[in-house]
Amino acid sequence: MMLYTQSFSKLIDIFRKMPGVGNKSAVRMAYYILSLSDSEVTEMVNVIRQAKEKIGYCSVCQNTTEQDVCEICSSPKRDKSVICVVEQPKDVVALEKTREYYGTYHVLHGCISPMDSIGPEDLKIKELLERAASDEVKEVIMAISPSIEGEATTMYISRLLKPFNIKVTRIAYGIPVGGDLEYADQITLAKAIEGRREI
Repeated sequence: MMLYTQSFSKLIDIFRKMPGVGNKSAVRMAYYILSLSDSEVTEMVNVIRQAKEKIGYCSVCQNTTEQDVCEICSSPKRDKSVICVVEQPKDVVALEKTREYYGTYHVLHGCISPMDSIGPEDLKIKELLERAASDEVKEVIMAISPSIEGEATTMYISRLLKPFNIKVTRIAYGIPVGGDLEYADQITLAKAIEGRREI
């Protein structure tokens, strides 16, 4: 016996493809869509279509934008001599929320992952090297997650940047504020010790 109609199953499958959405959440979303009025569905479809048409990537940093050059890259208040390299556009948002960083960014759109058939040529590394060739750039901060893929990507890019005589740093990793040592995993503890500094 089929639990859902063919159209409803397709709707569930679409939602299940989204990151972080499991089967239960996908079913809930599908039922929510069915509860909407025709005008609400039309508005939702139009918003998705407009976002897909209008939002592109900054020609400088590869972050999402509706202009050729994003607001961060075009801001005269930003320190253009420092580039913070991140995996995804959402990482830019996370760092901007701290209000502690005033340089520019470069979004790779992923990490090197041979298991997923993602090589250096699939990322925005060439664009980063073009920016690094500028005399204006003095430091590149690697702010990539400390996963196996993240570490491999960080080391690969660091080696490519060596000939440019640019200072290459990485953000510190370790125990979060309010965190308990007994609940921290071994990699986090190792990074915390490695990244220790004098007080």
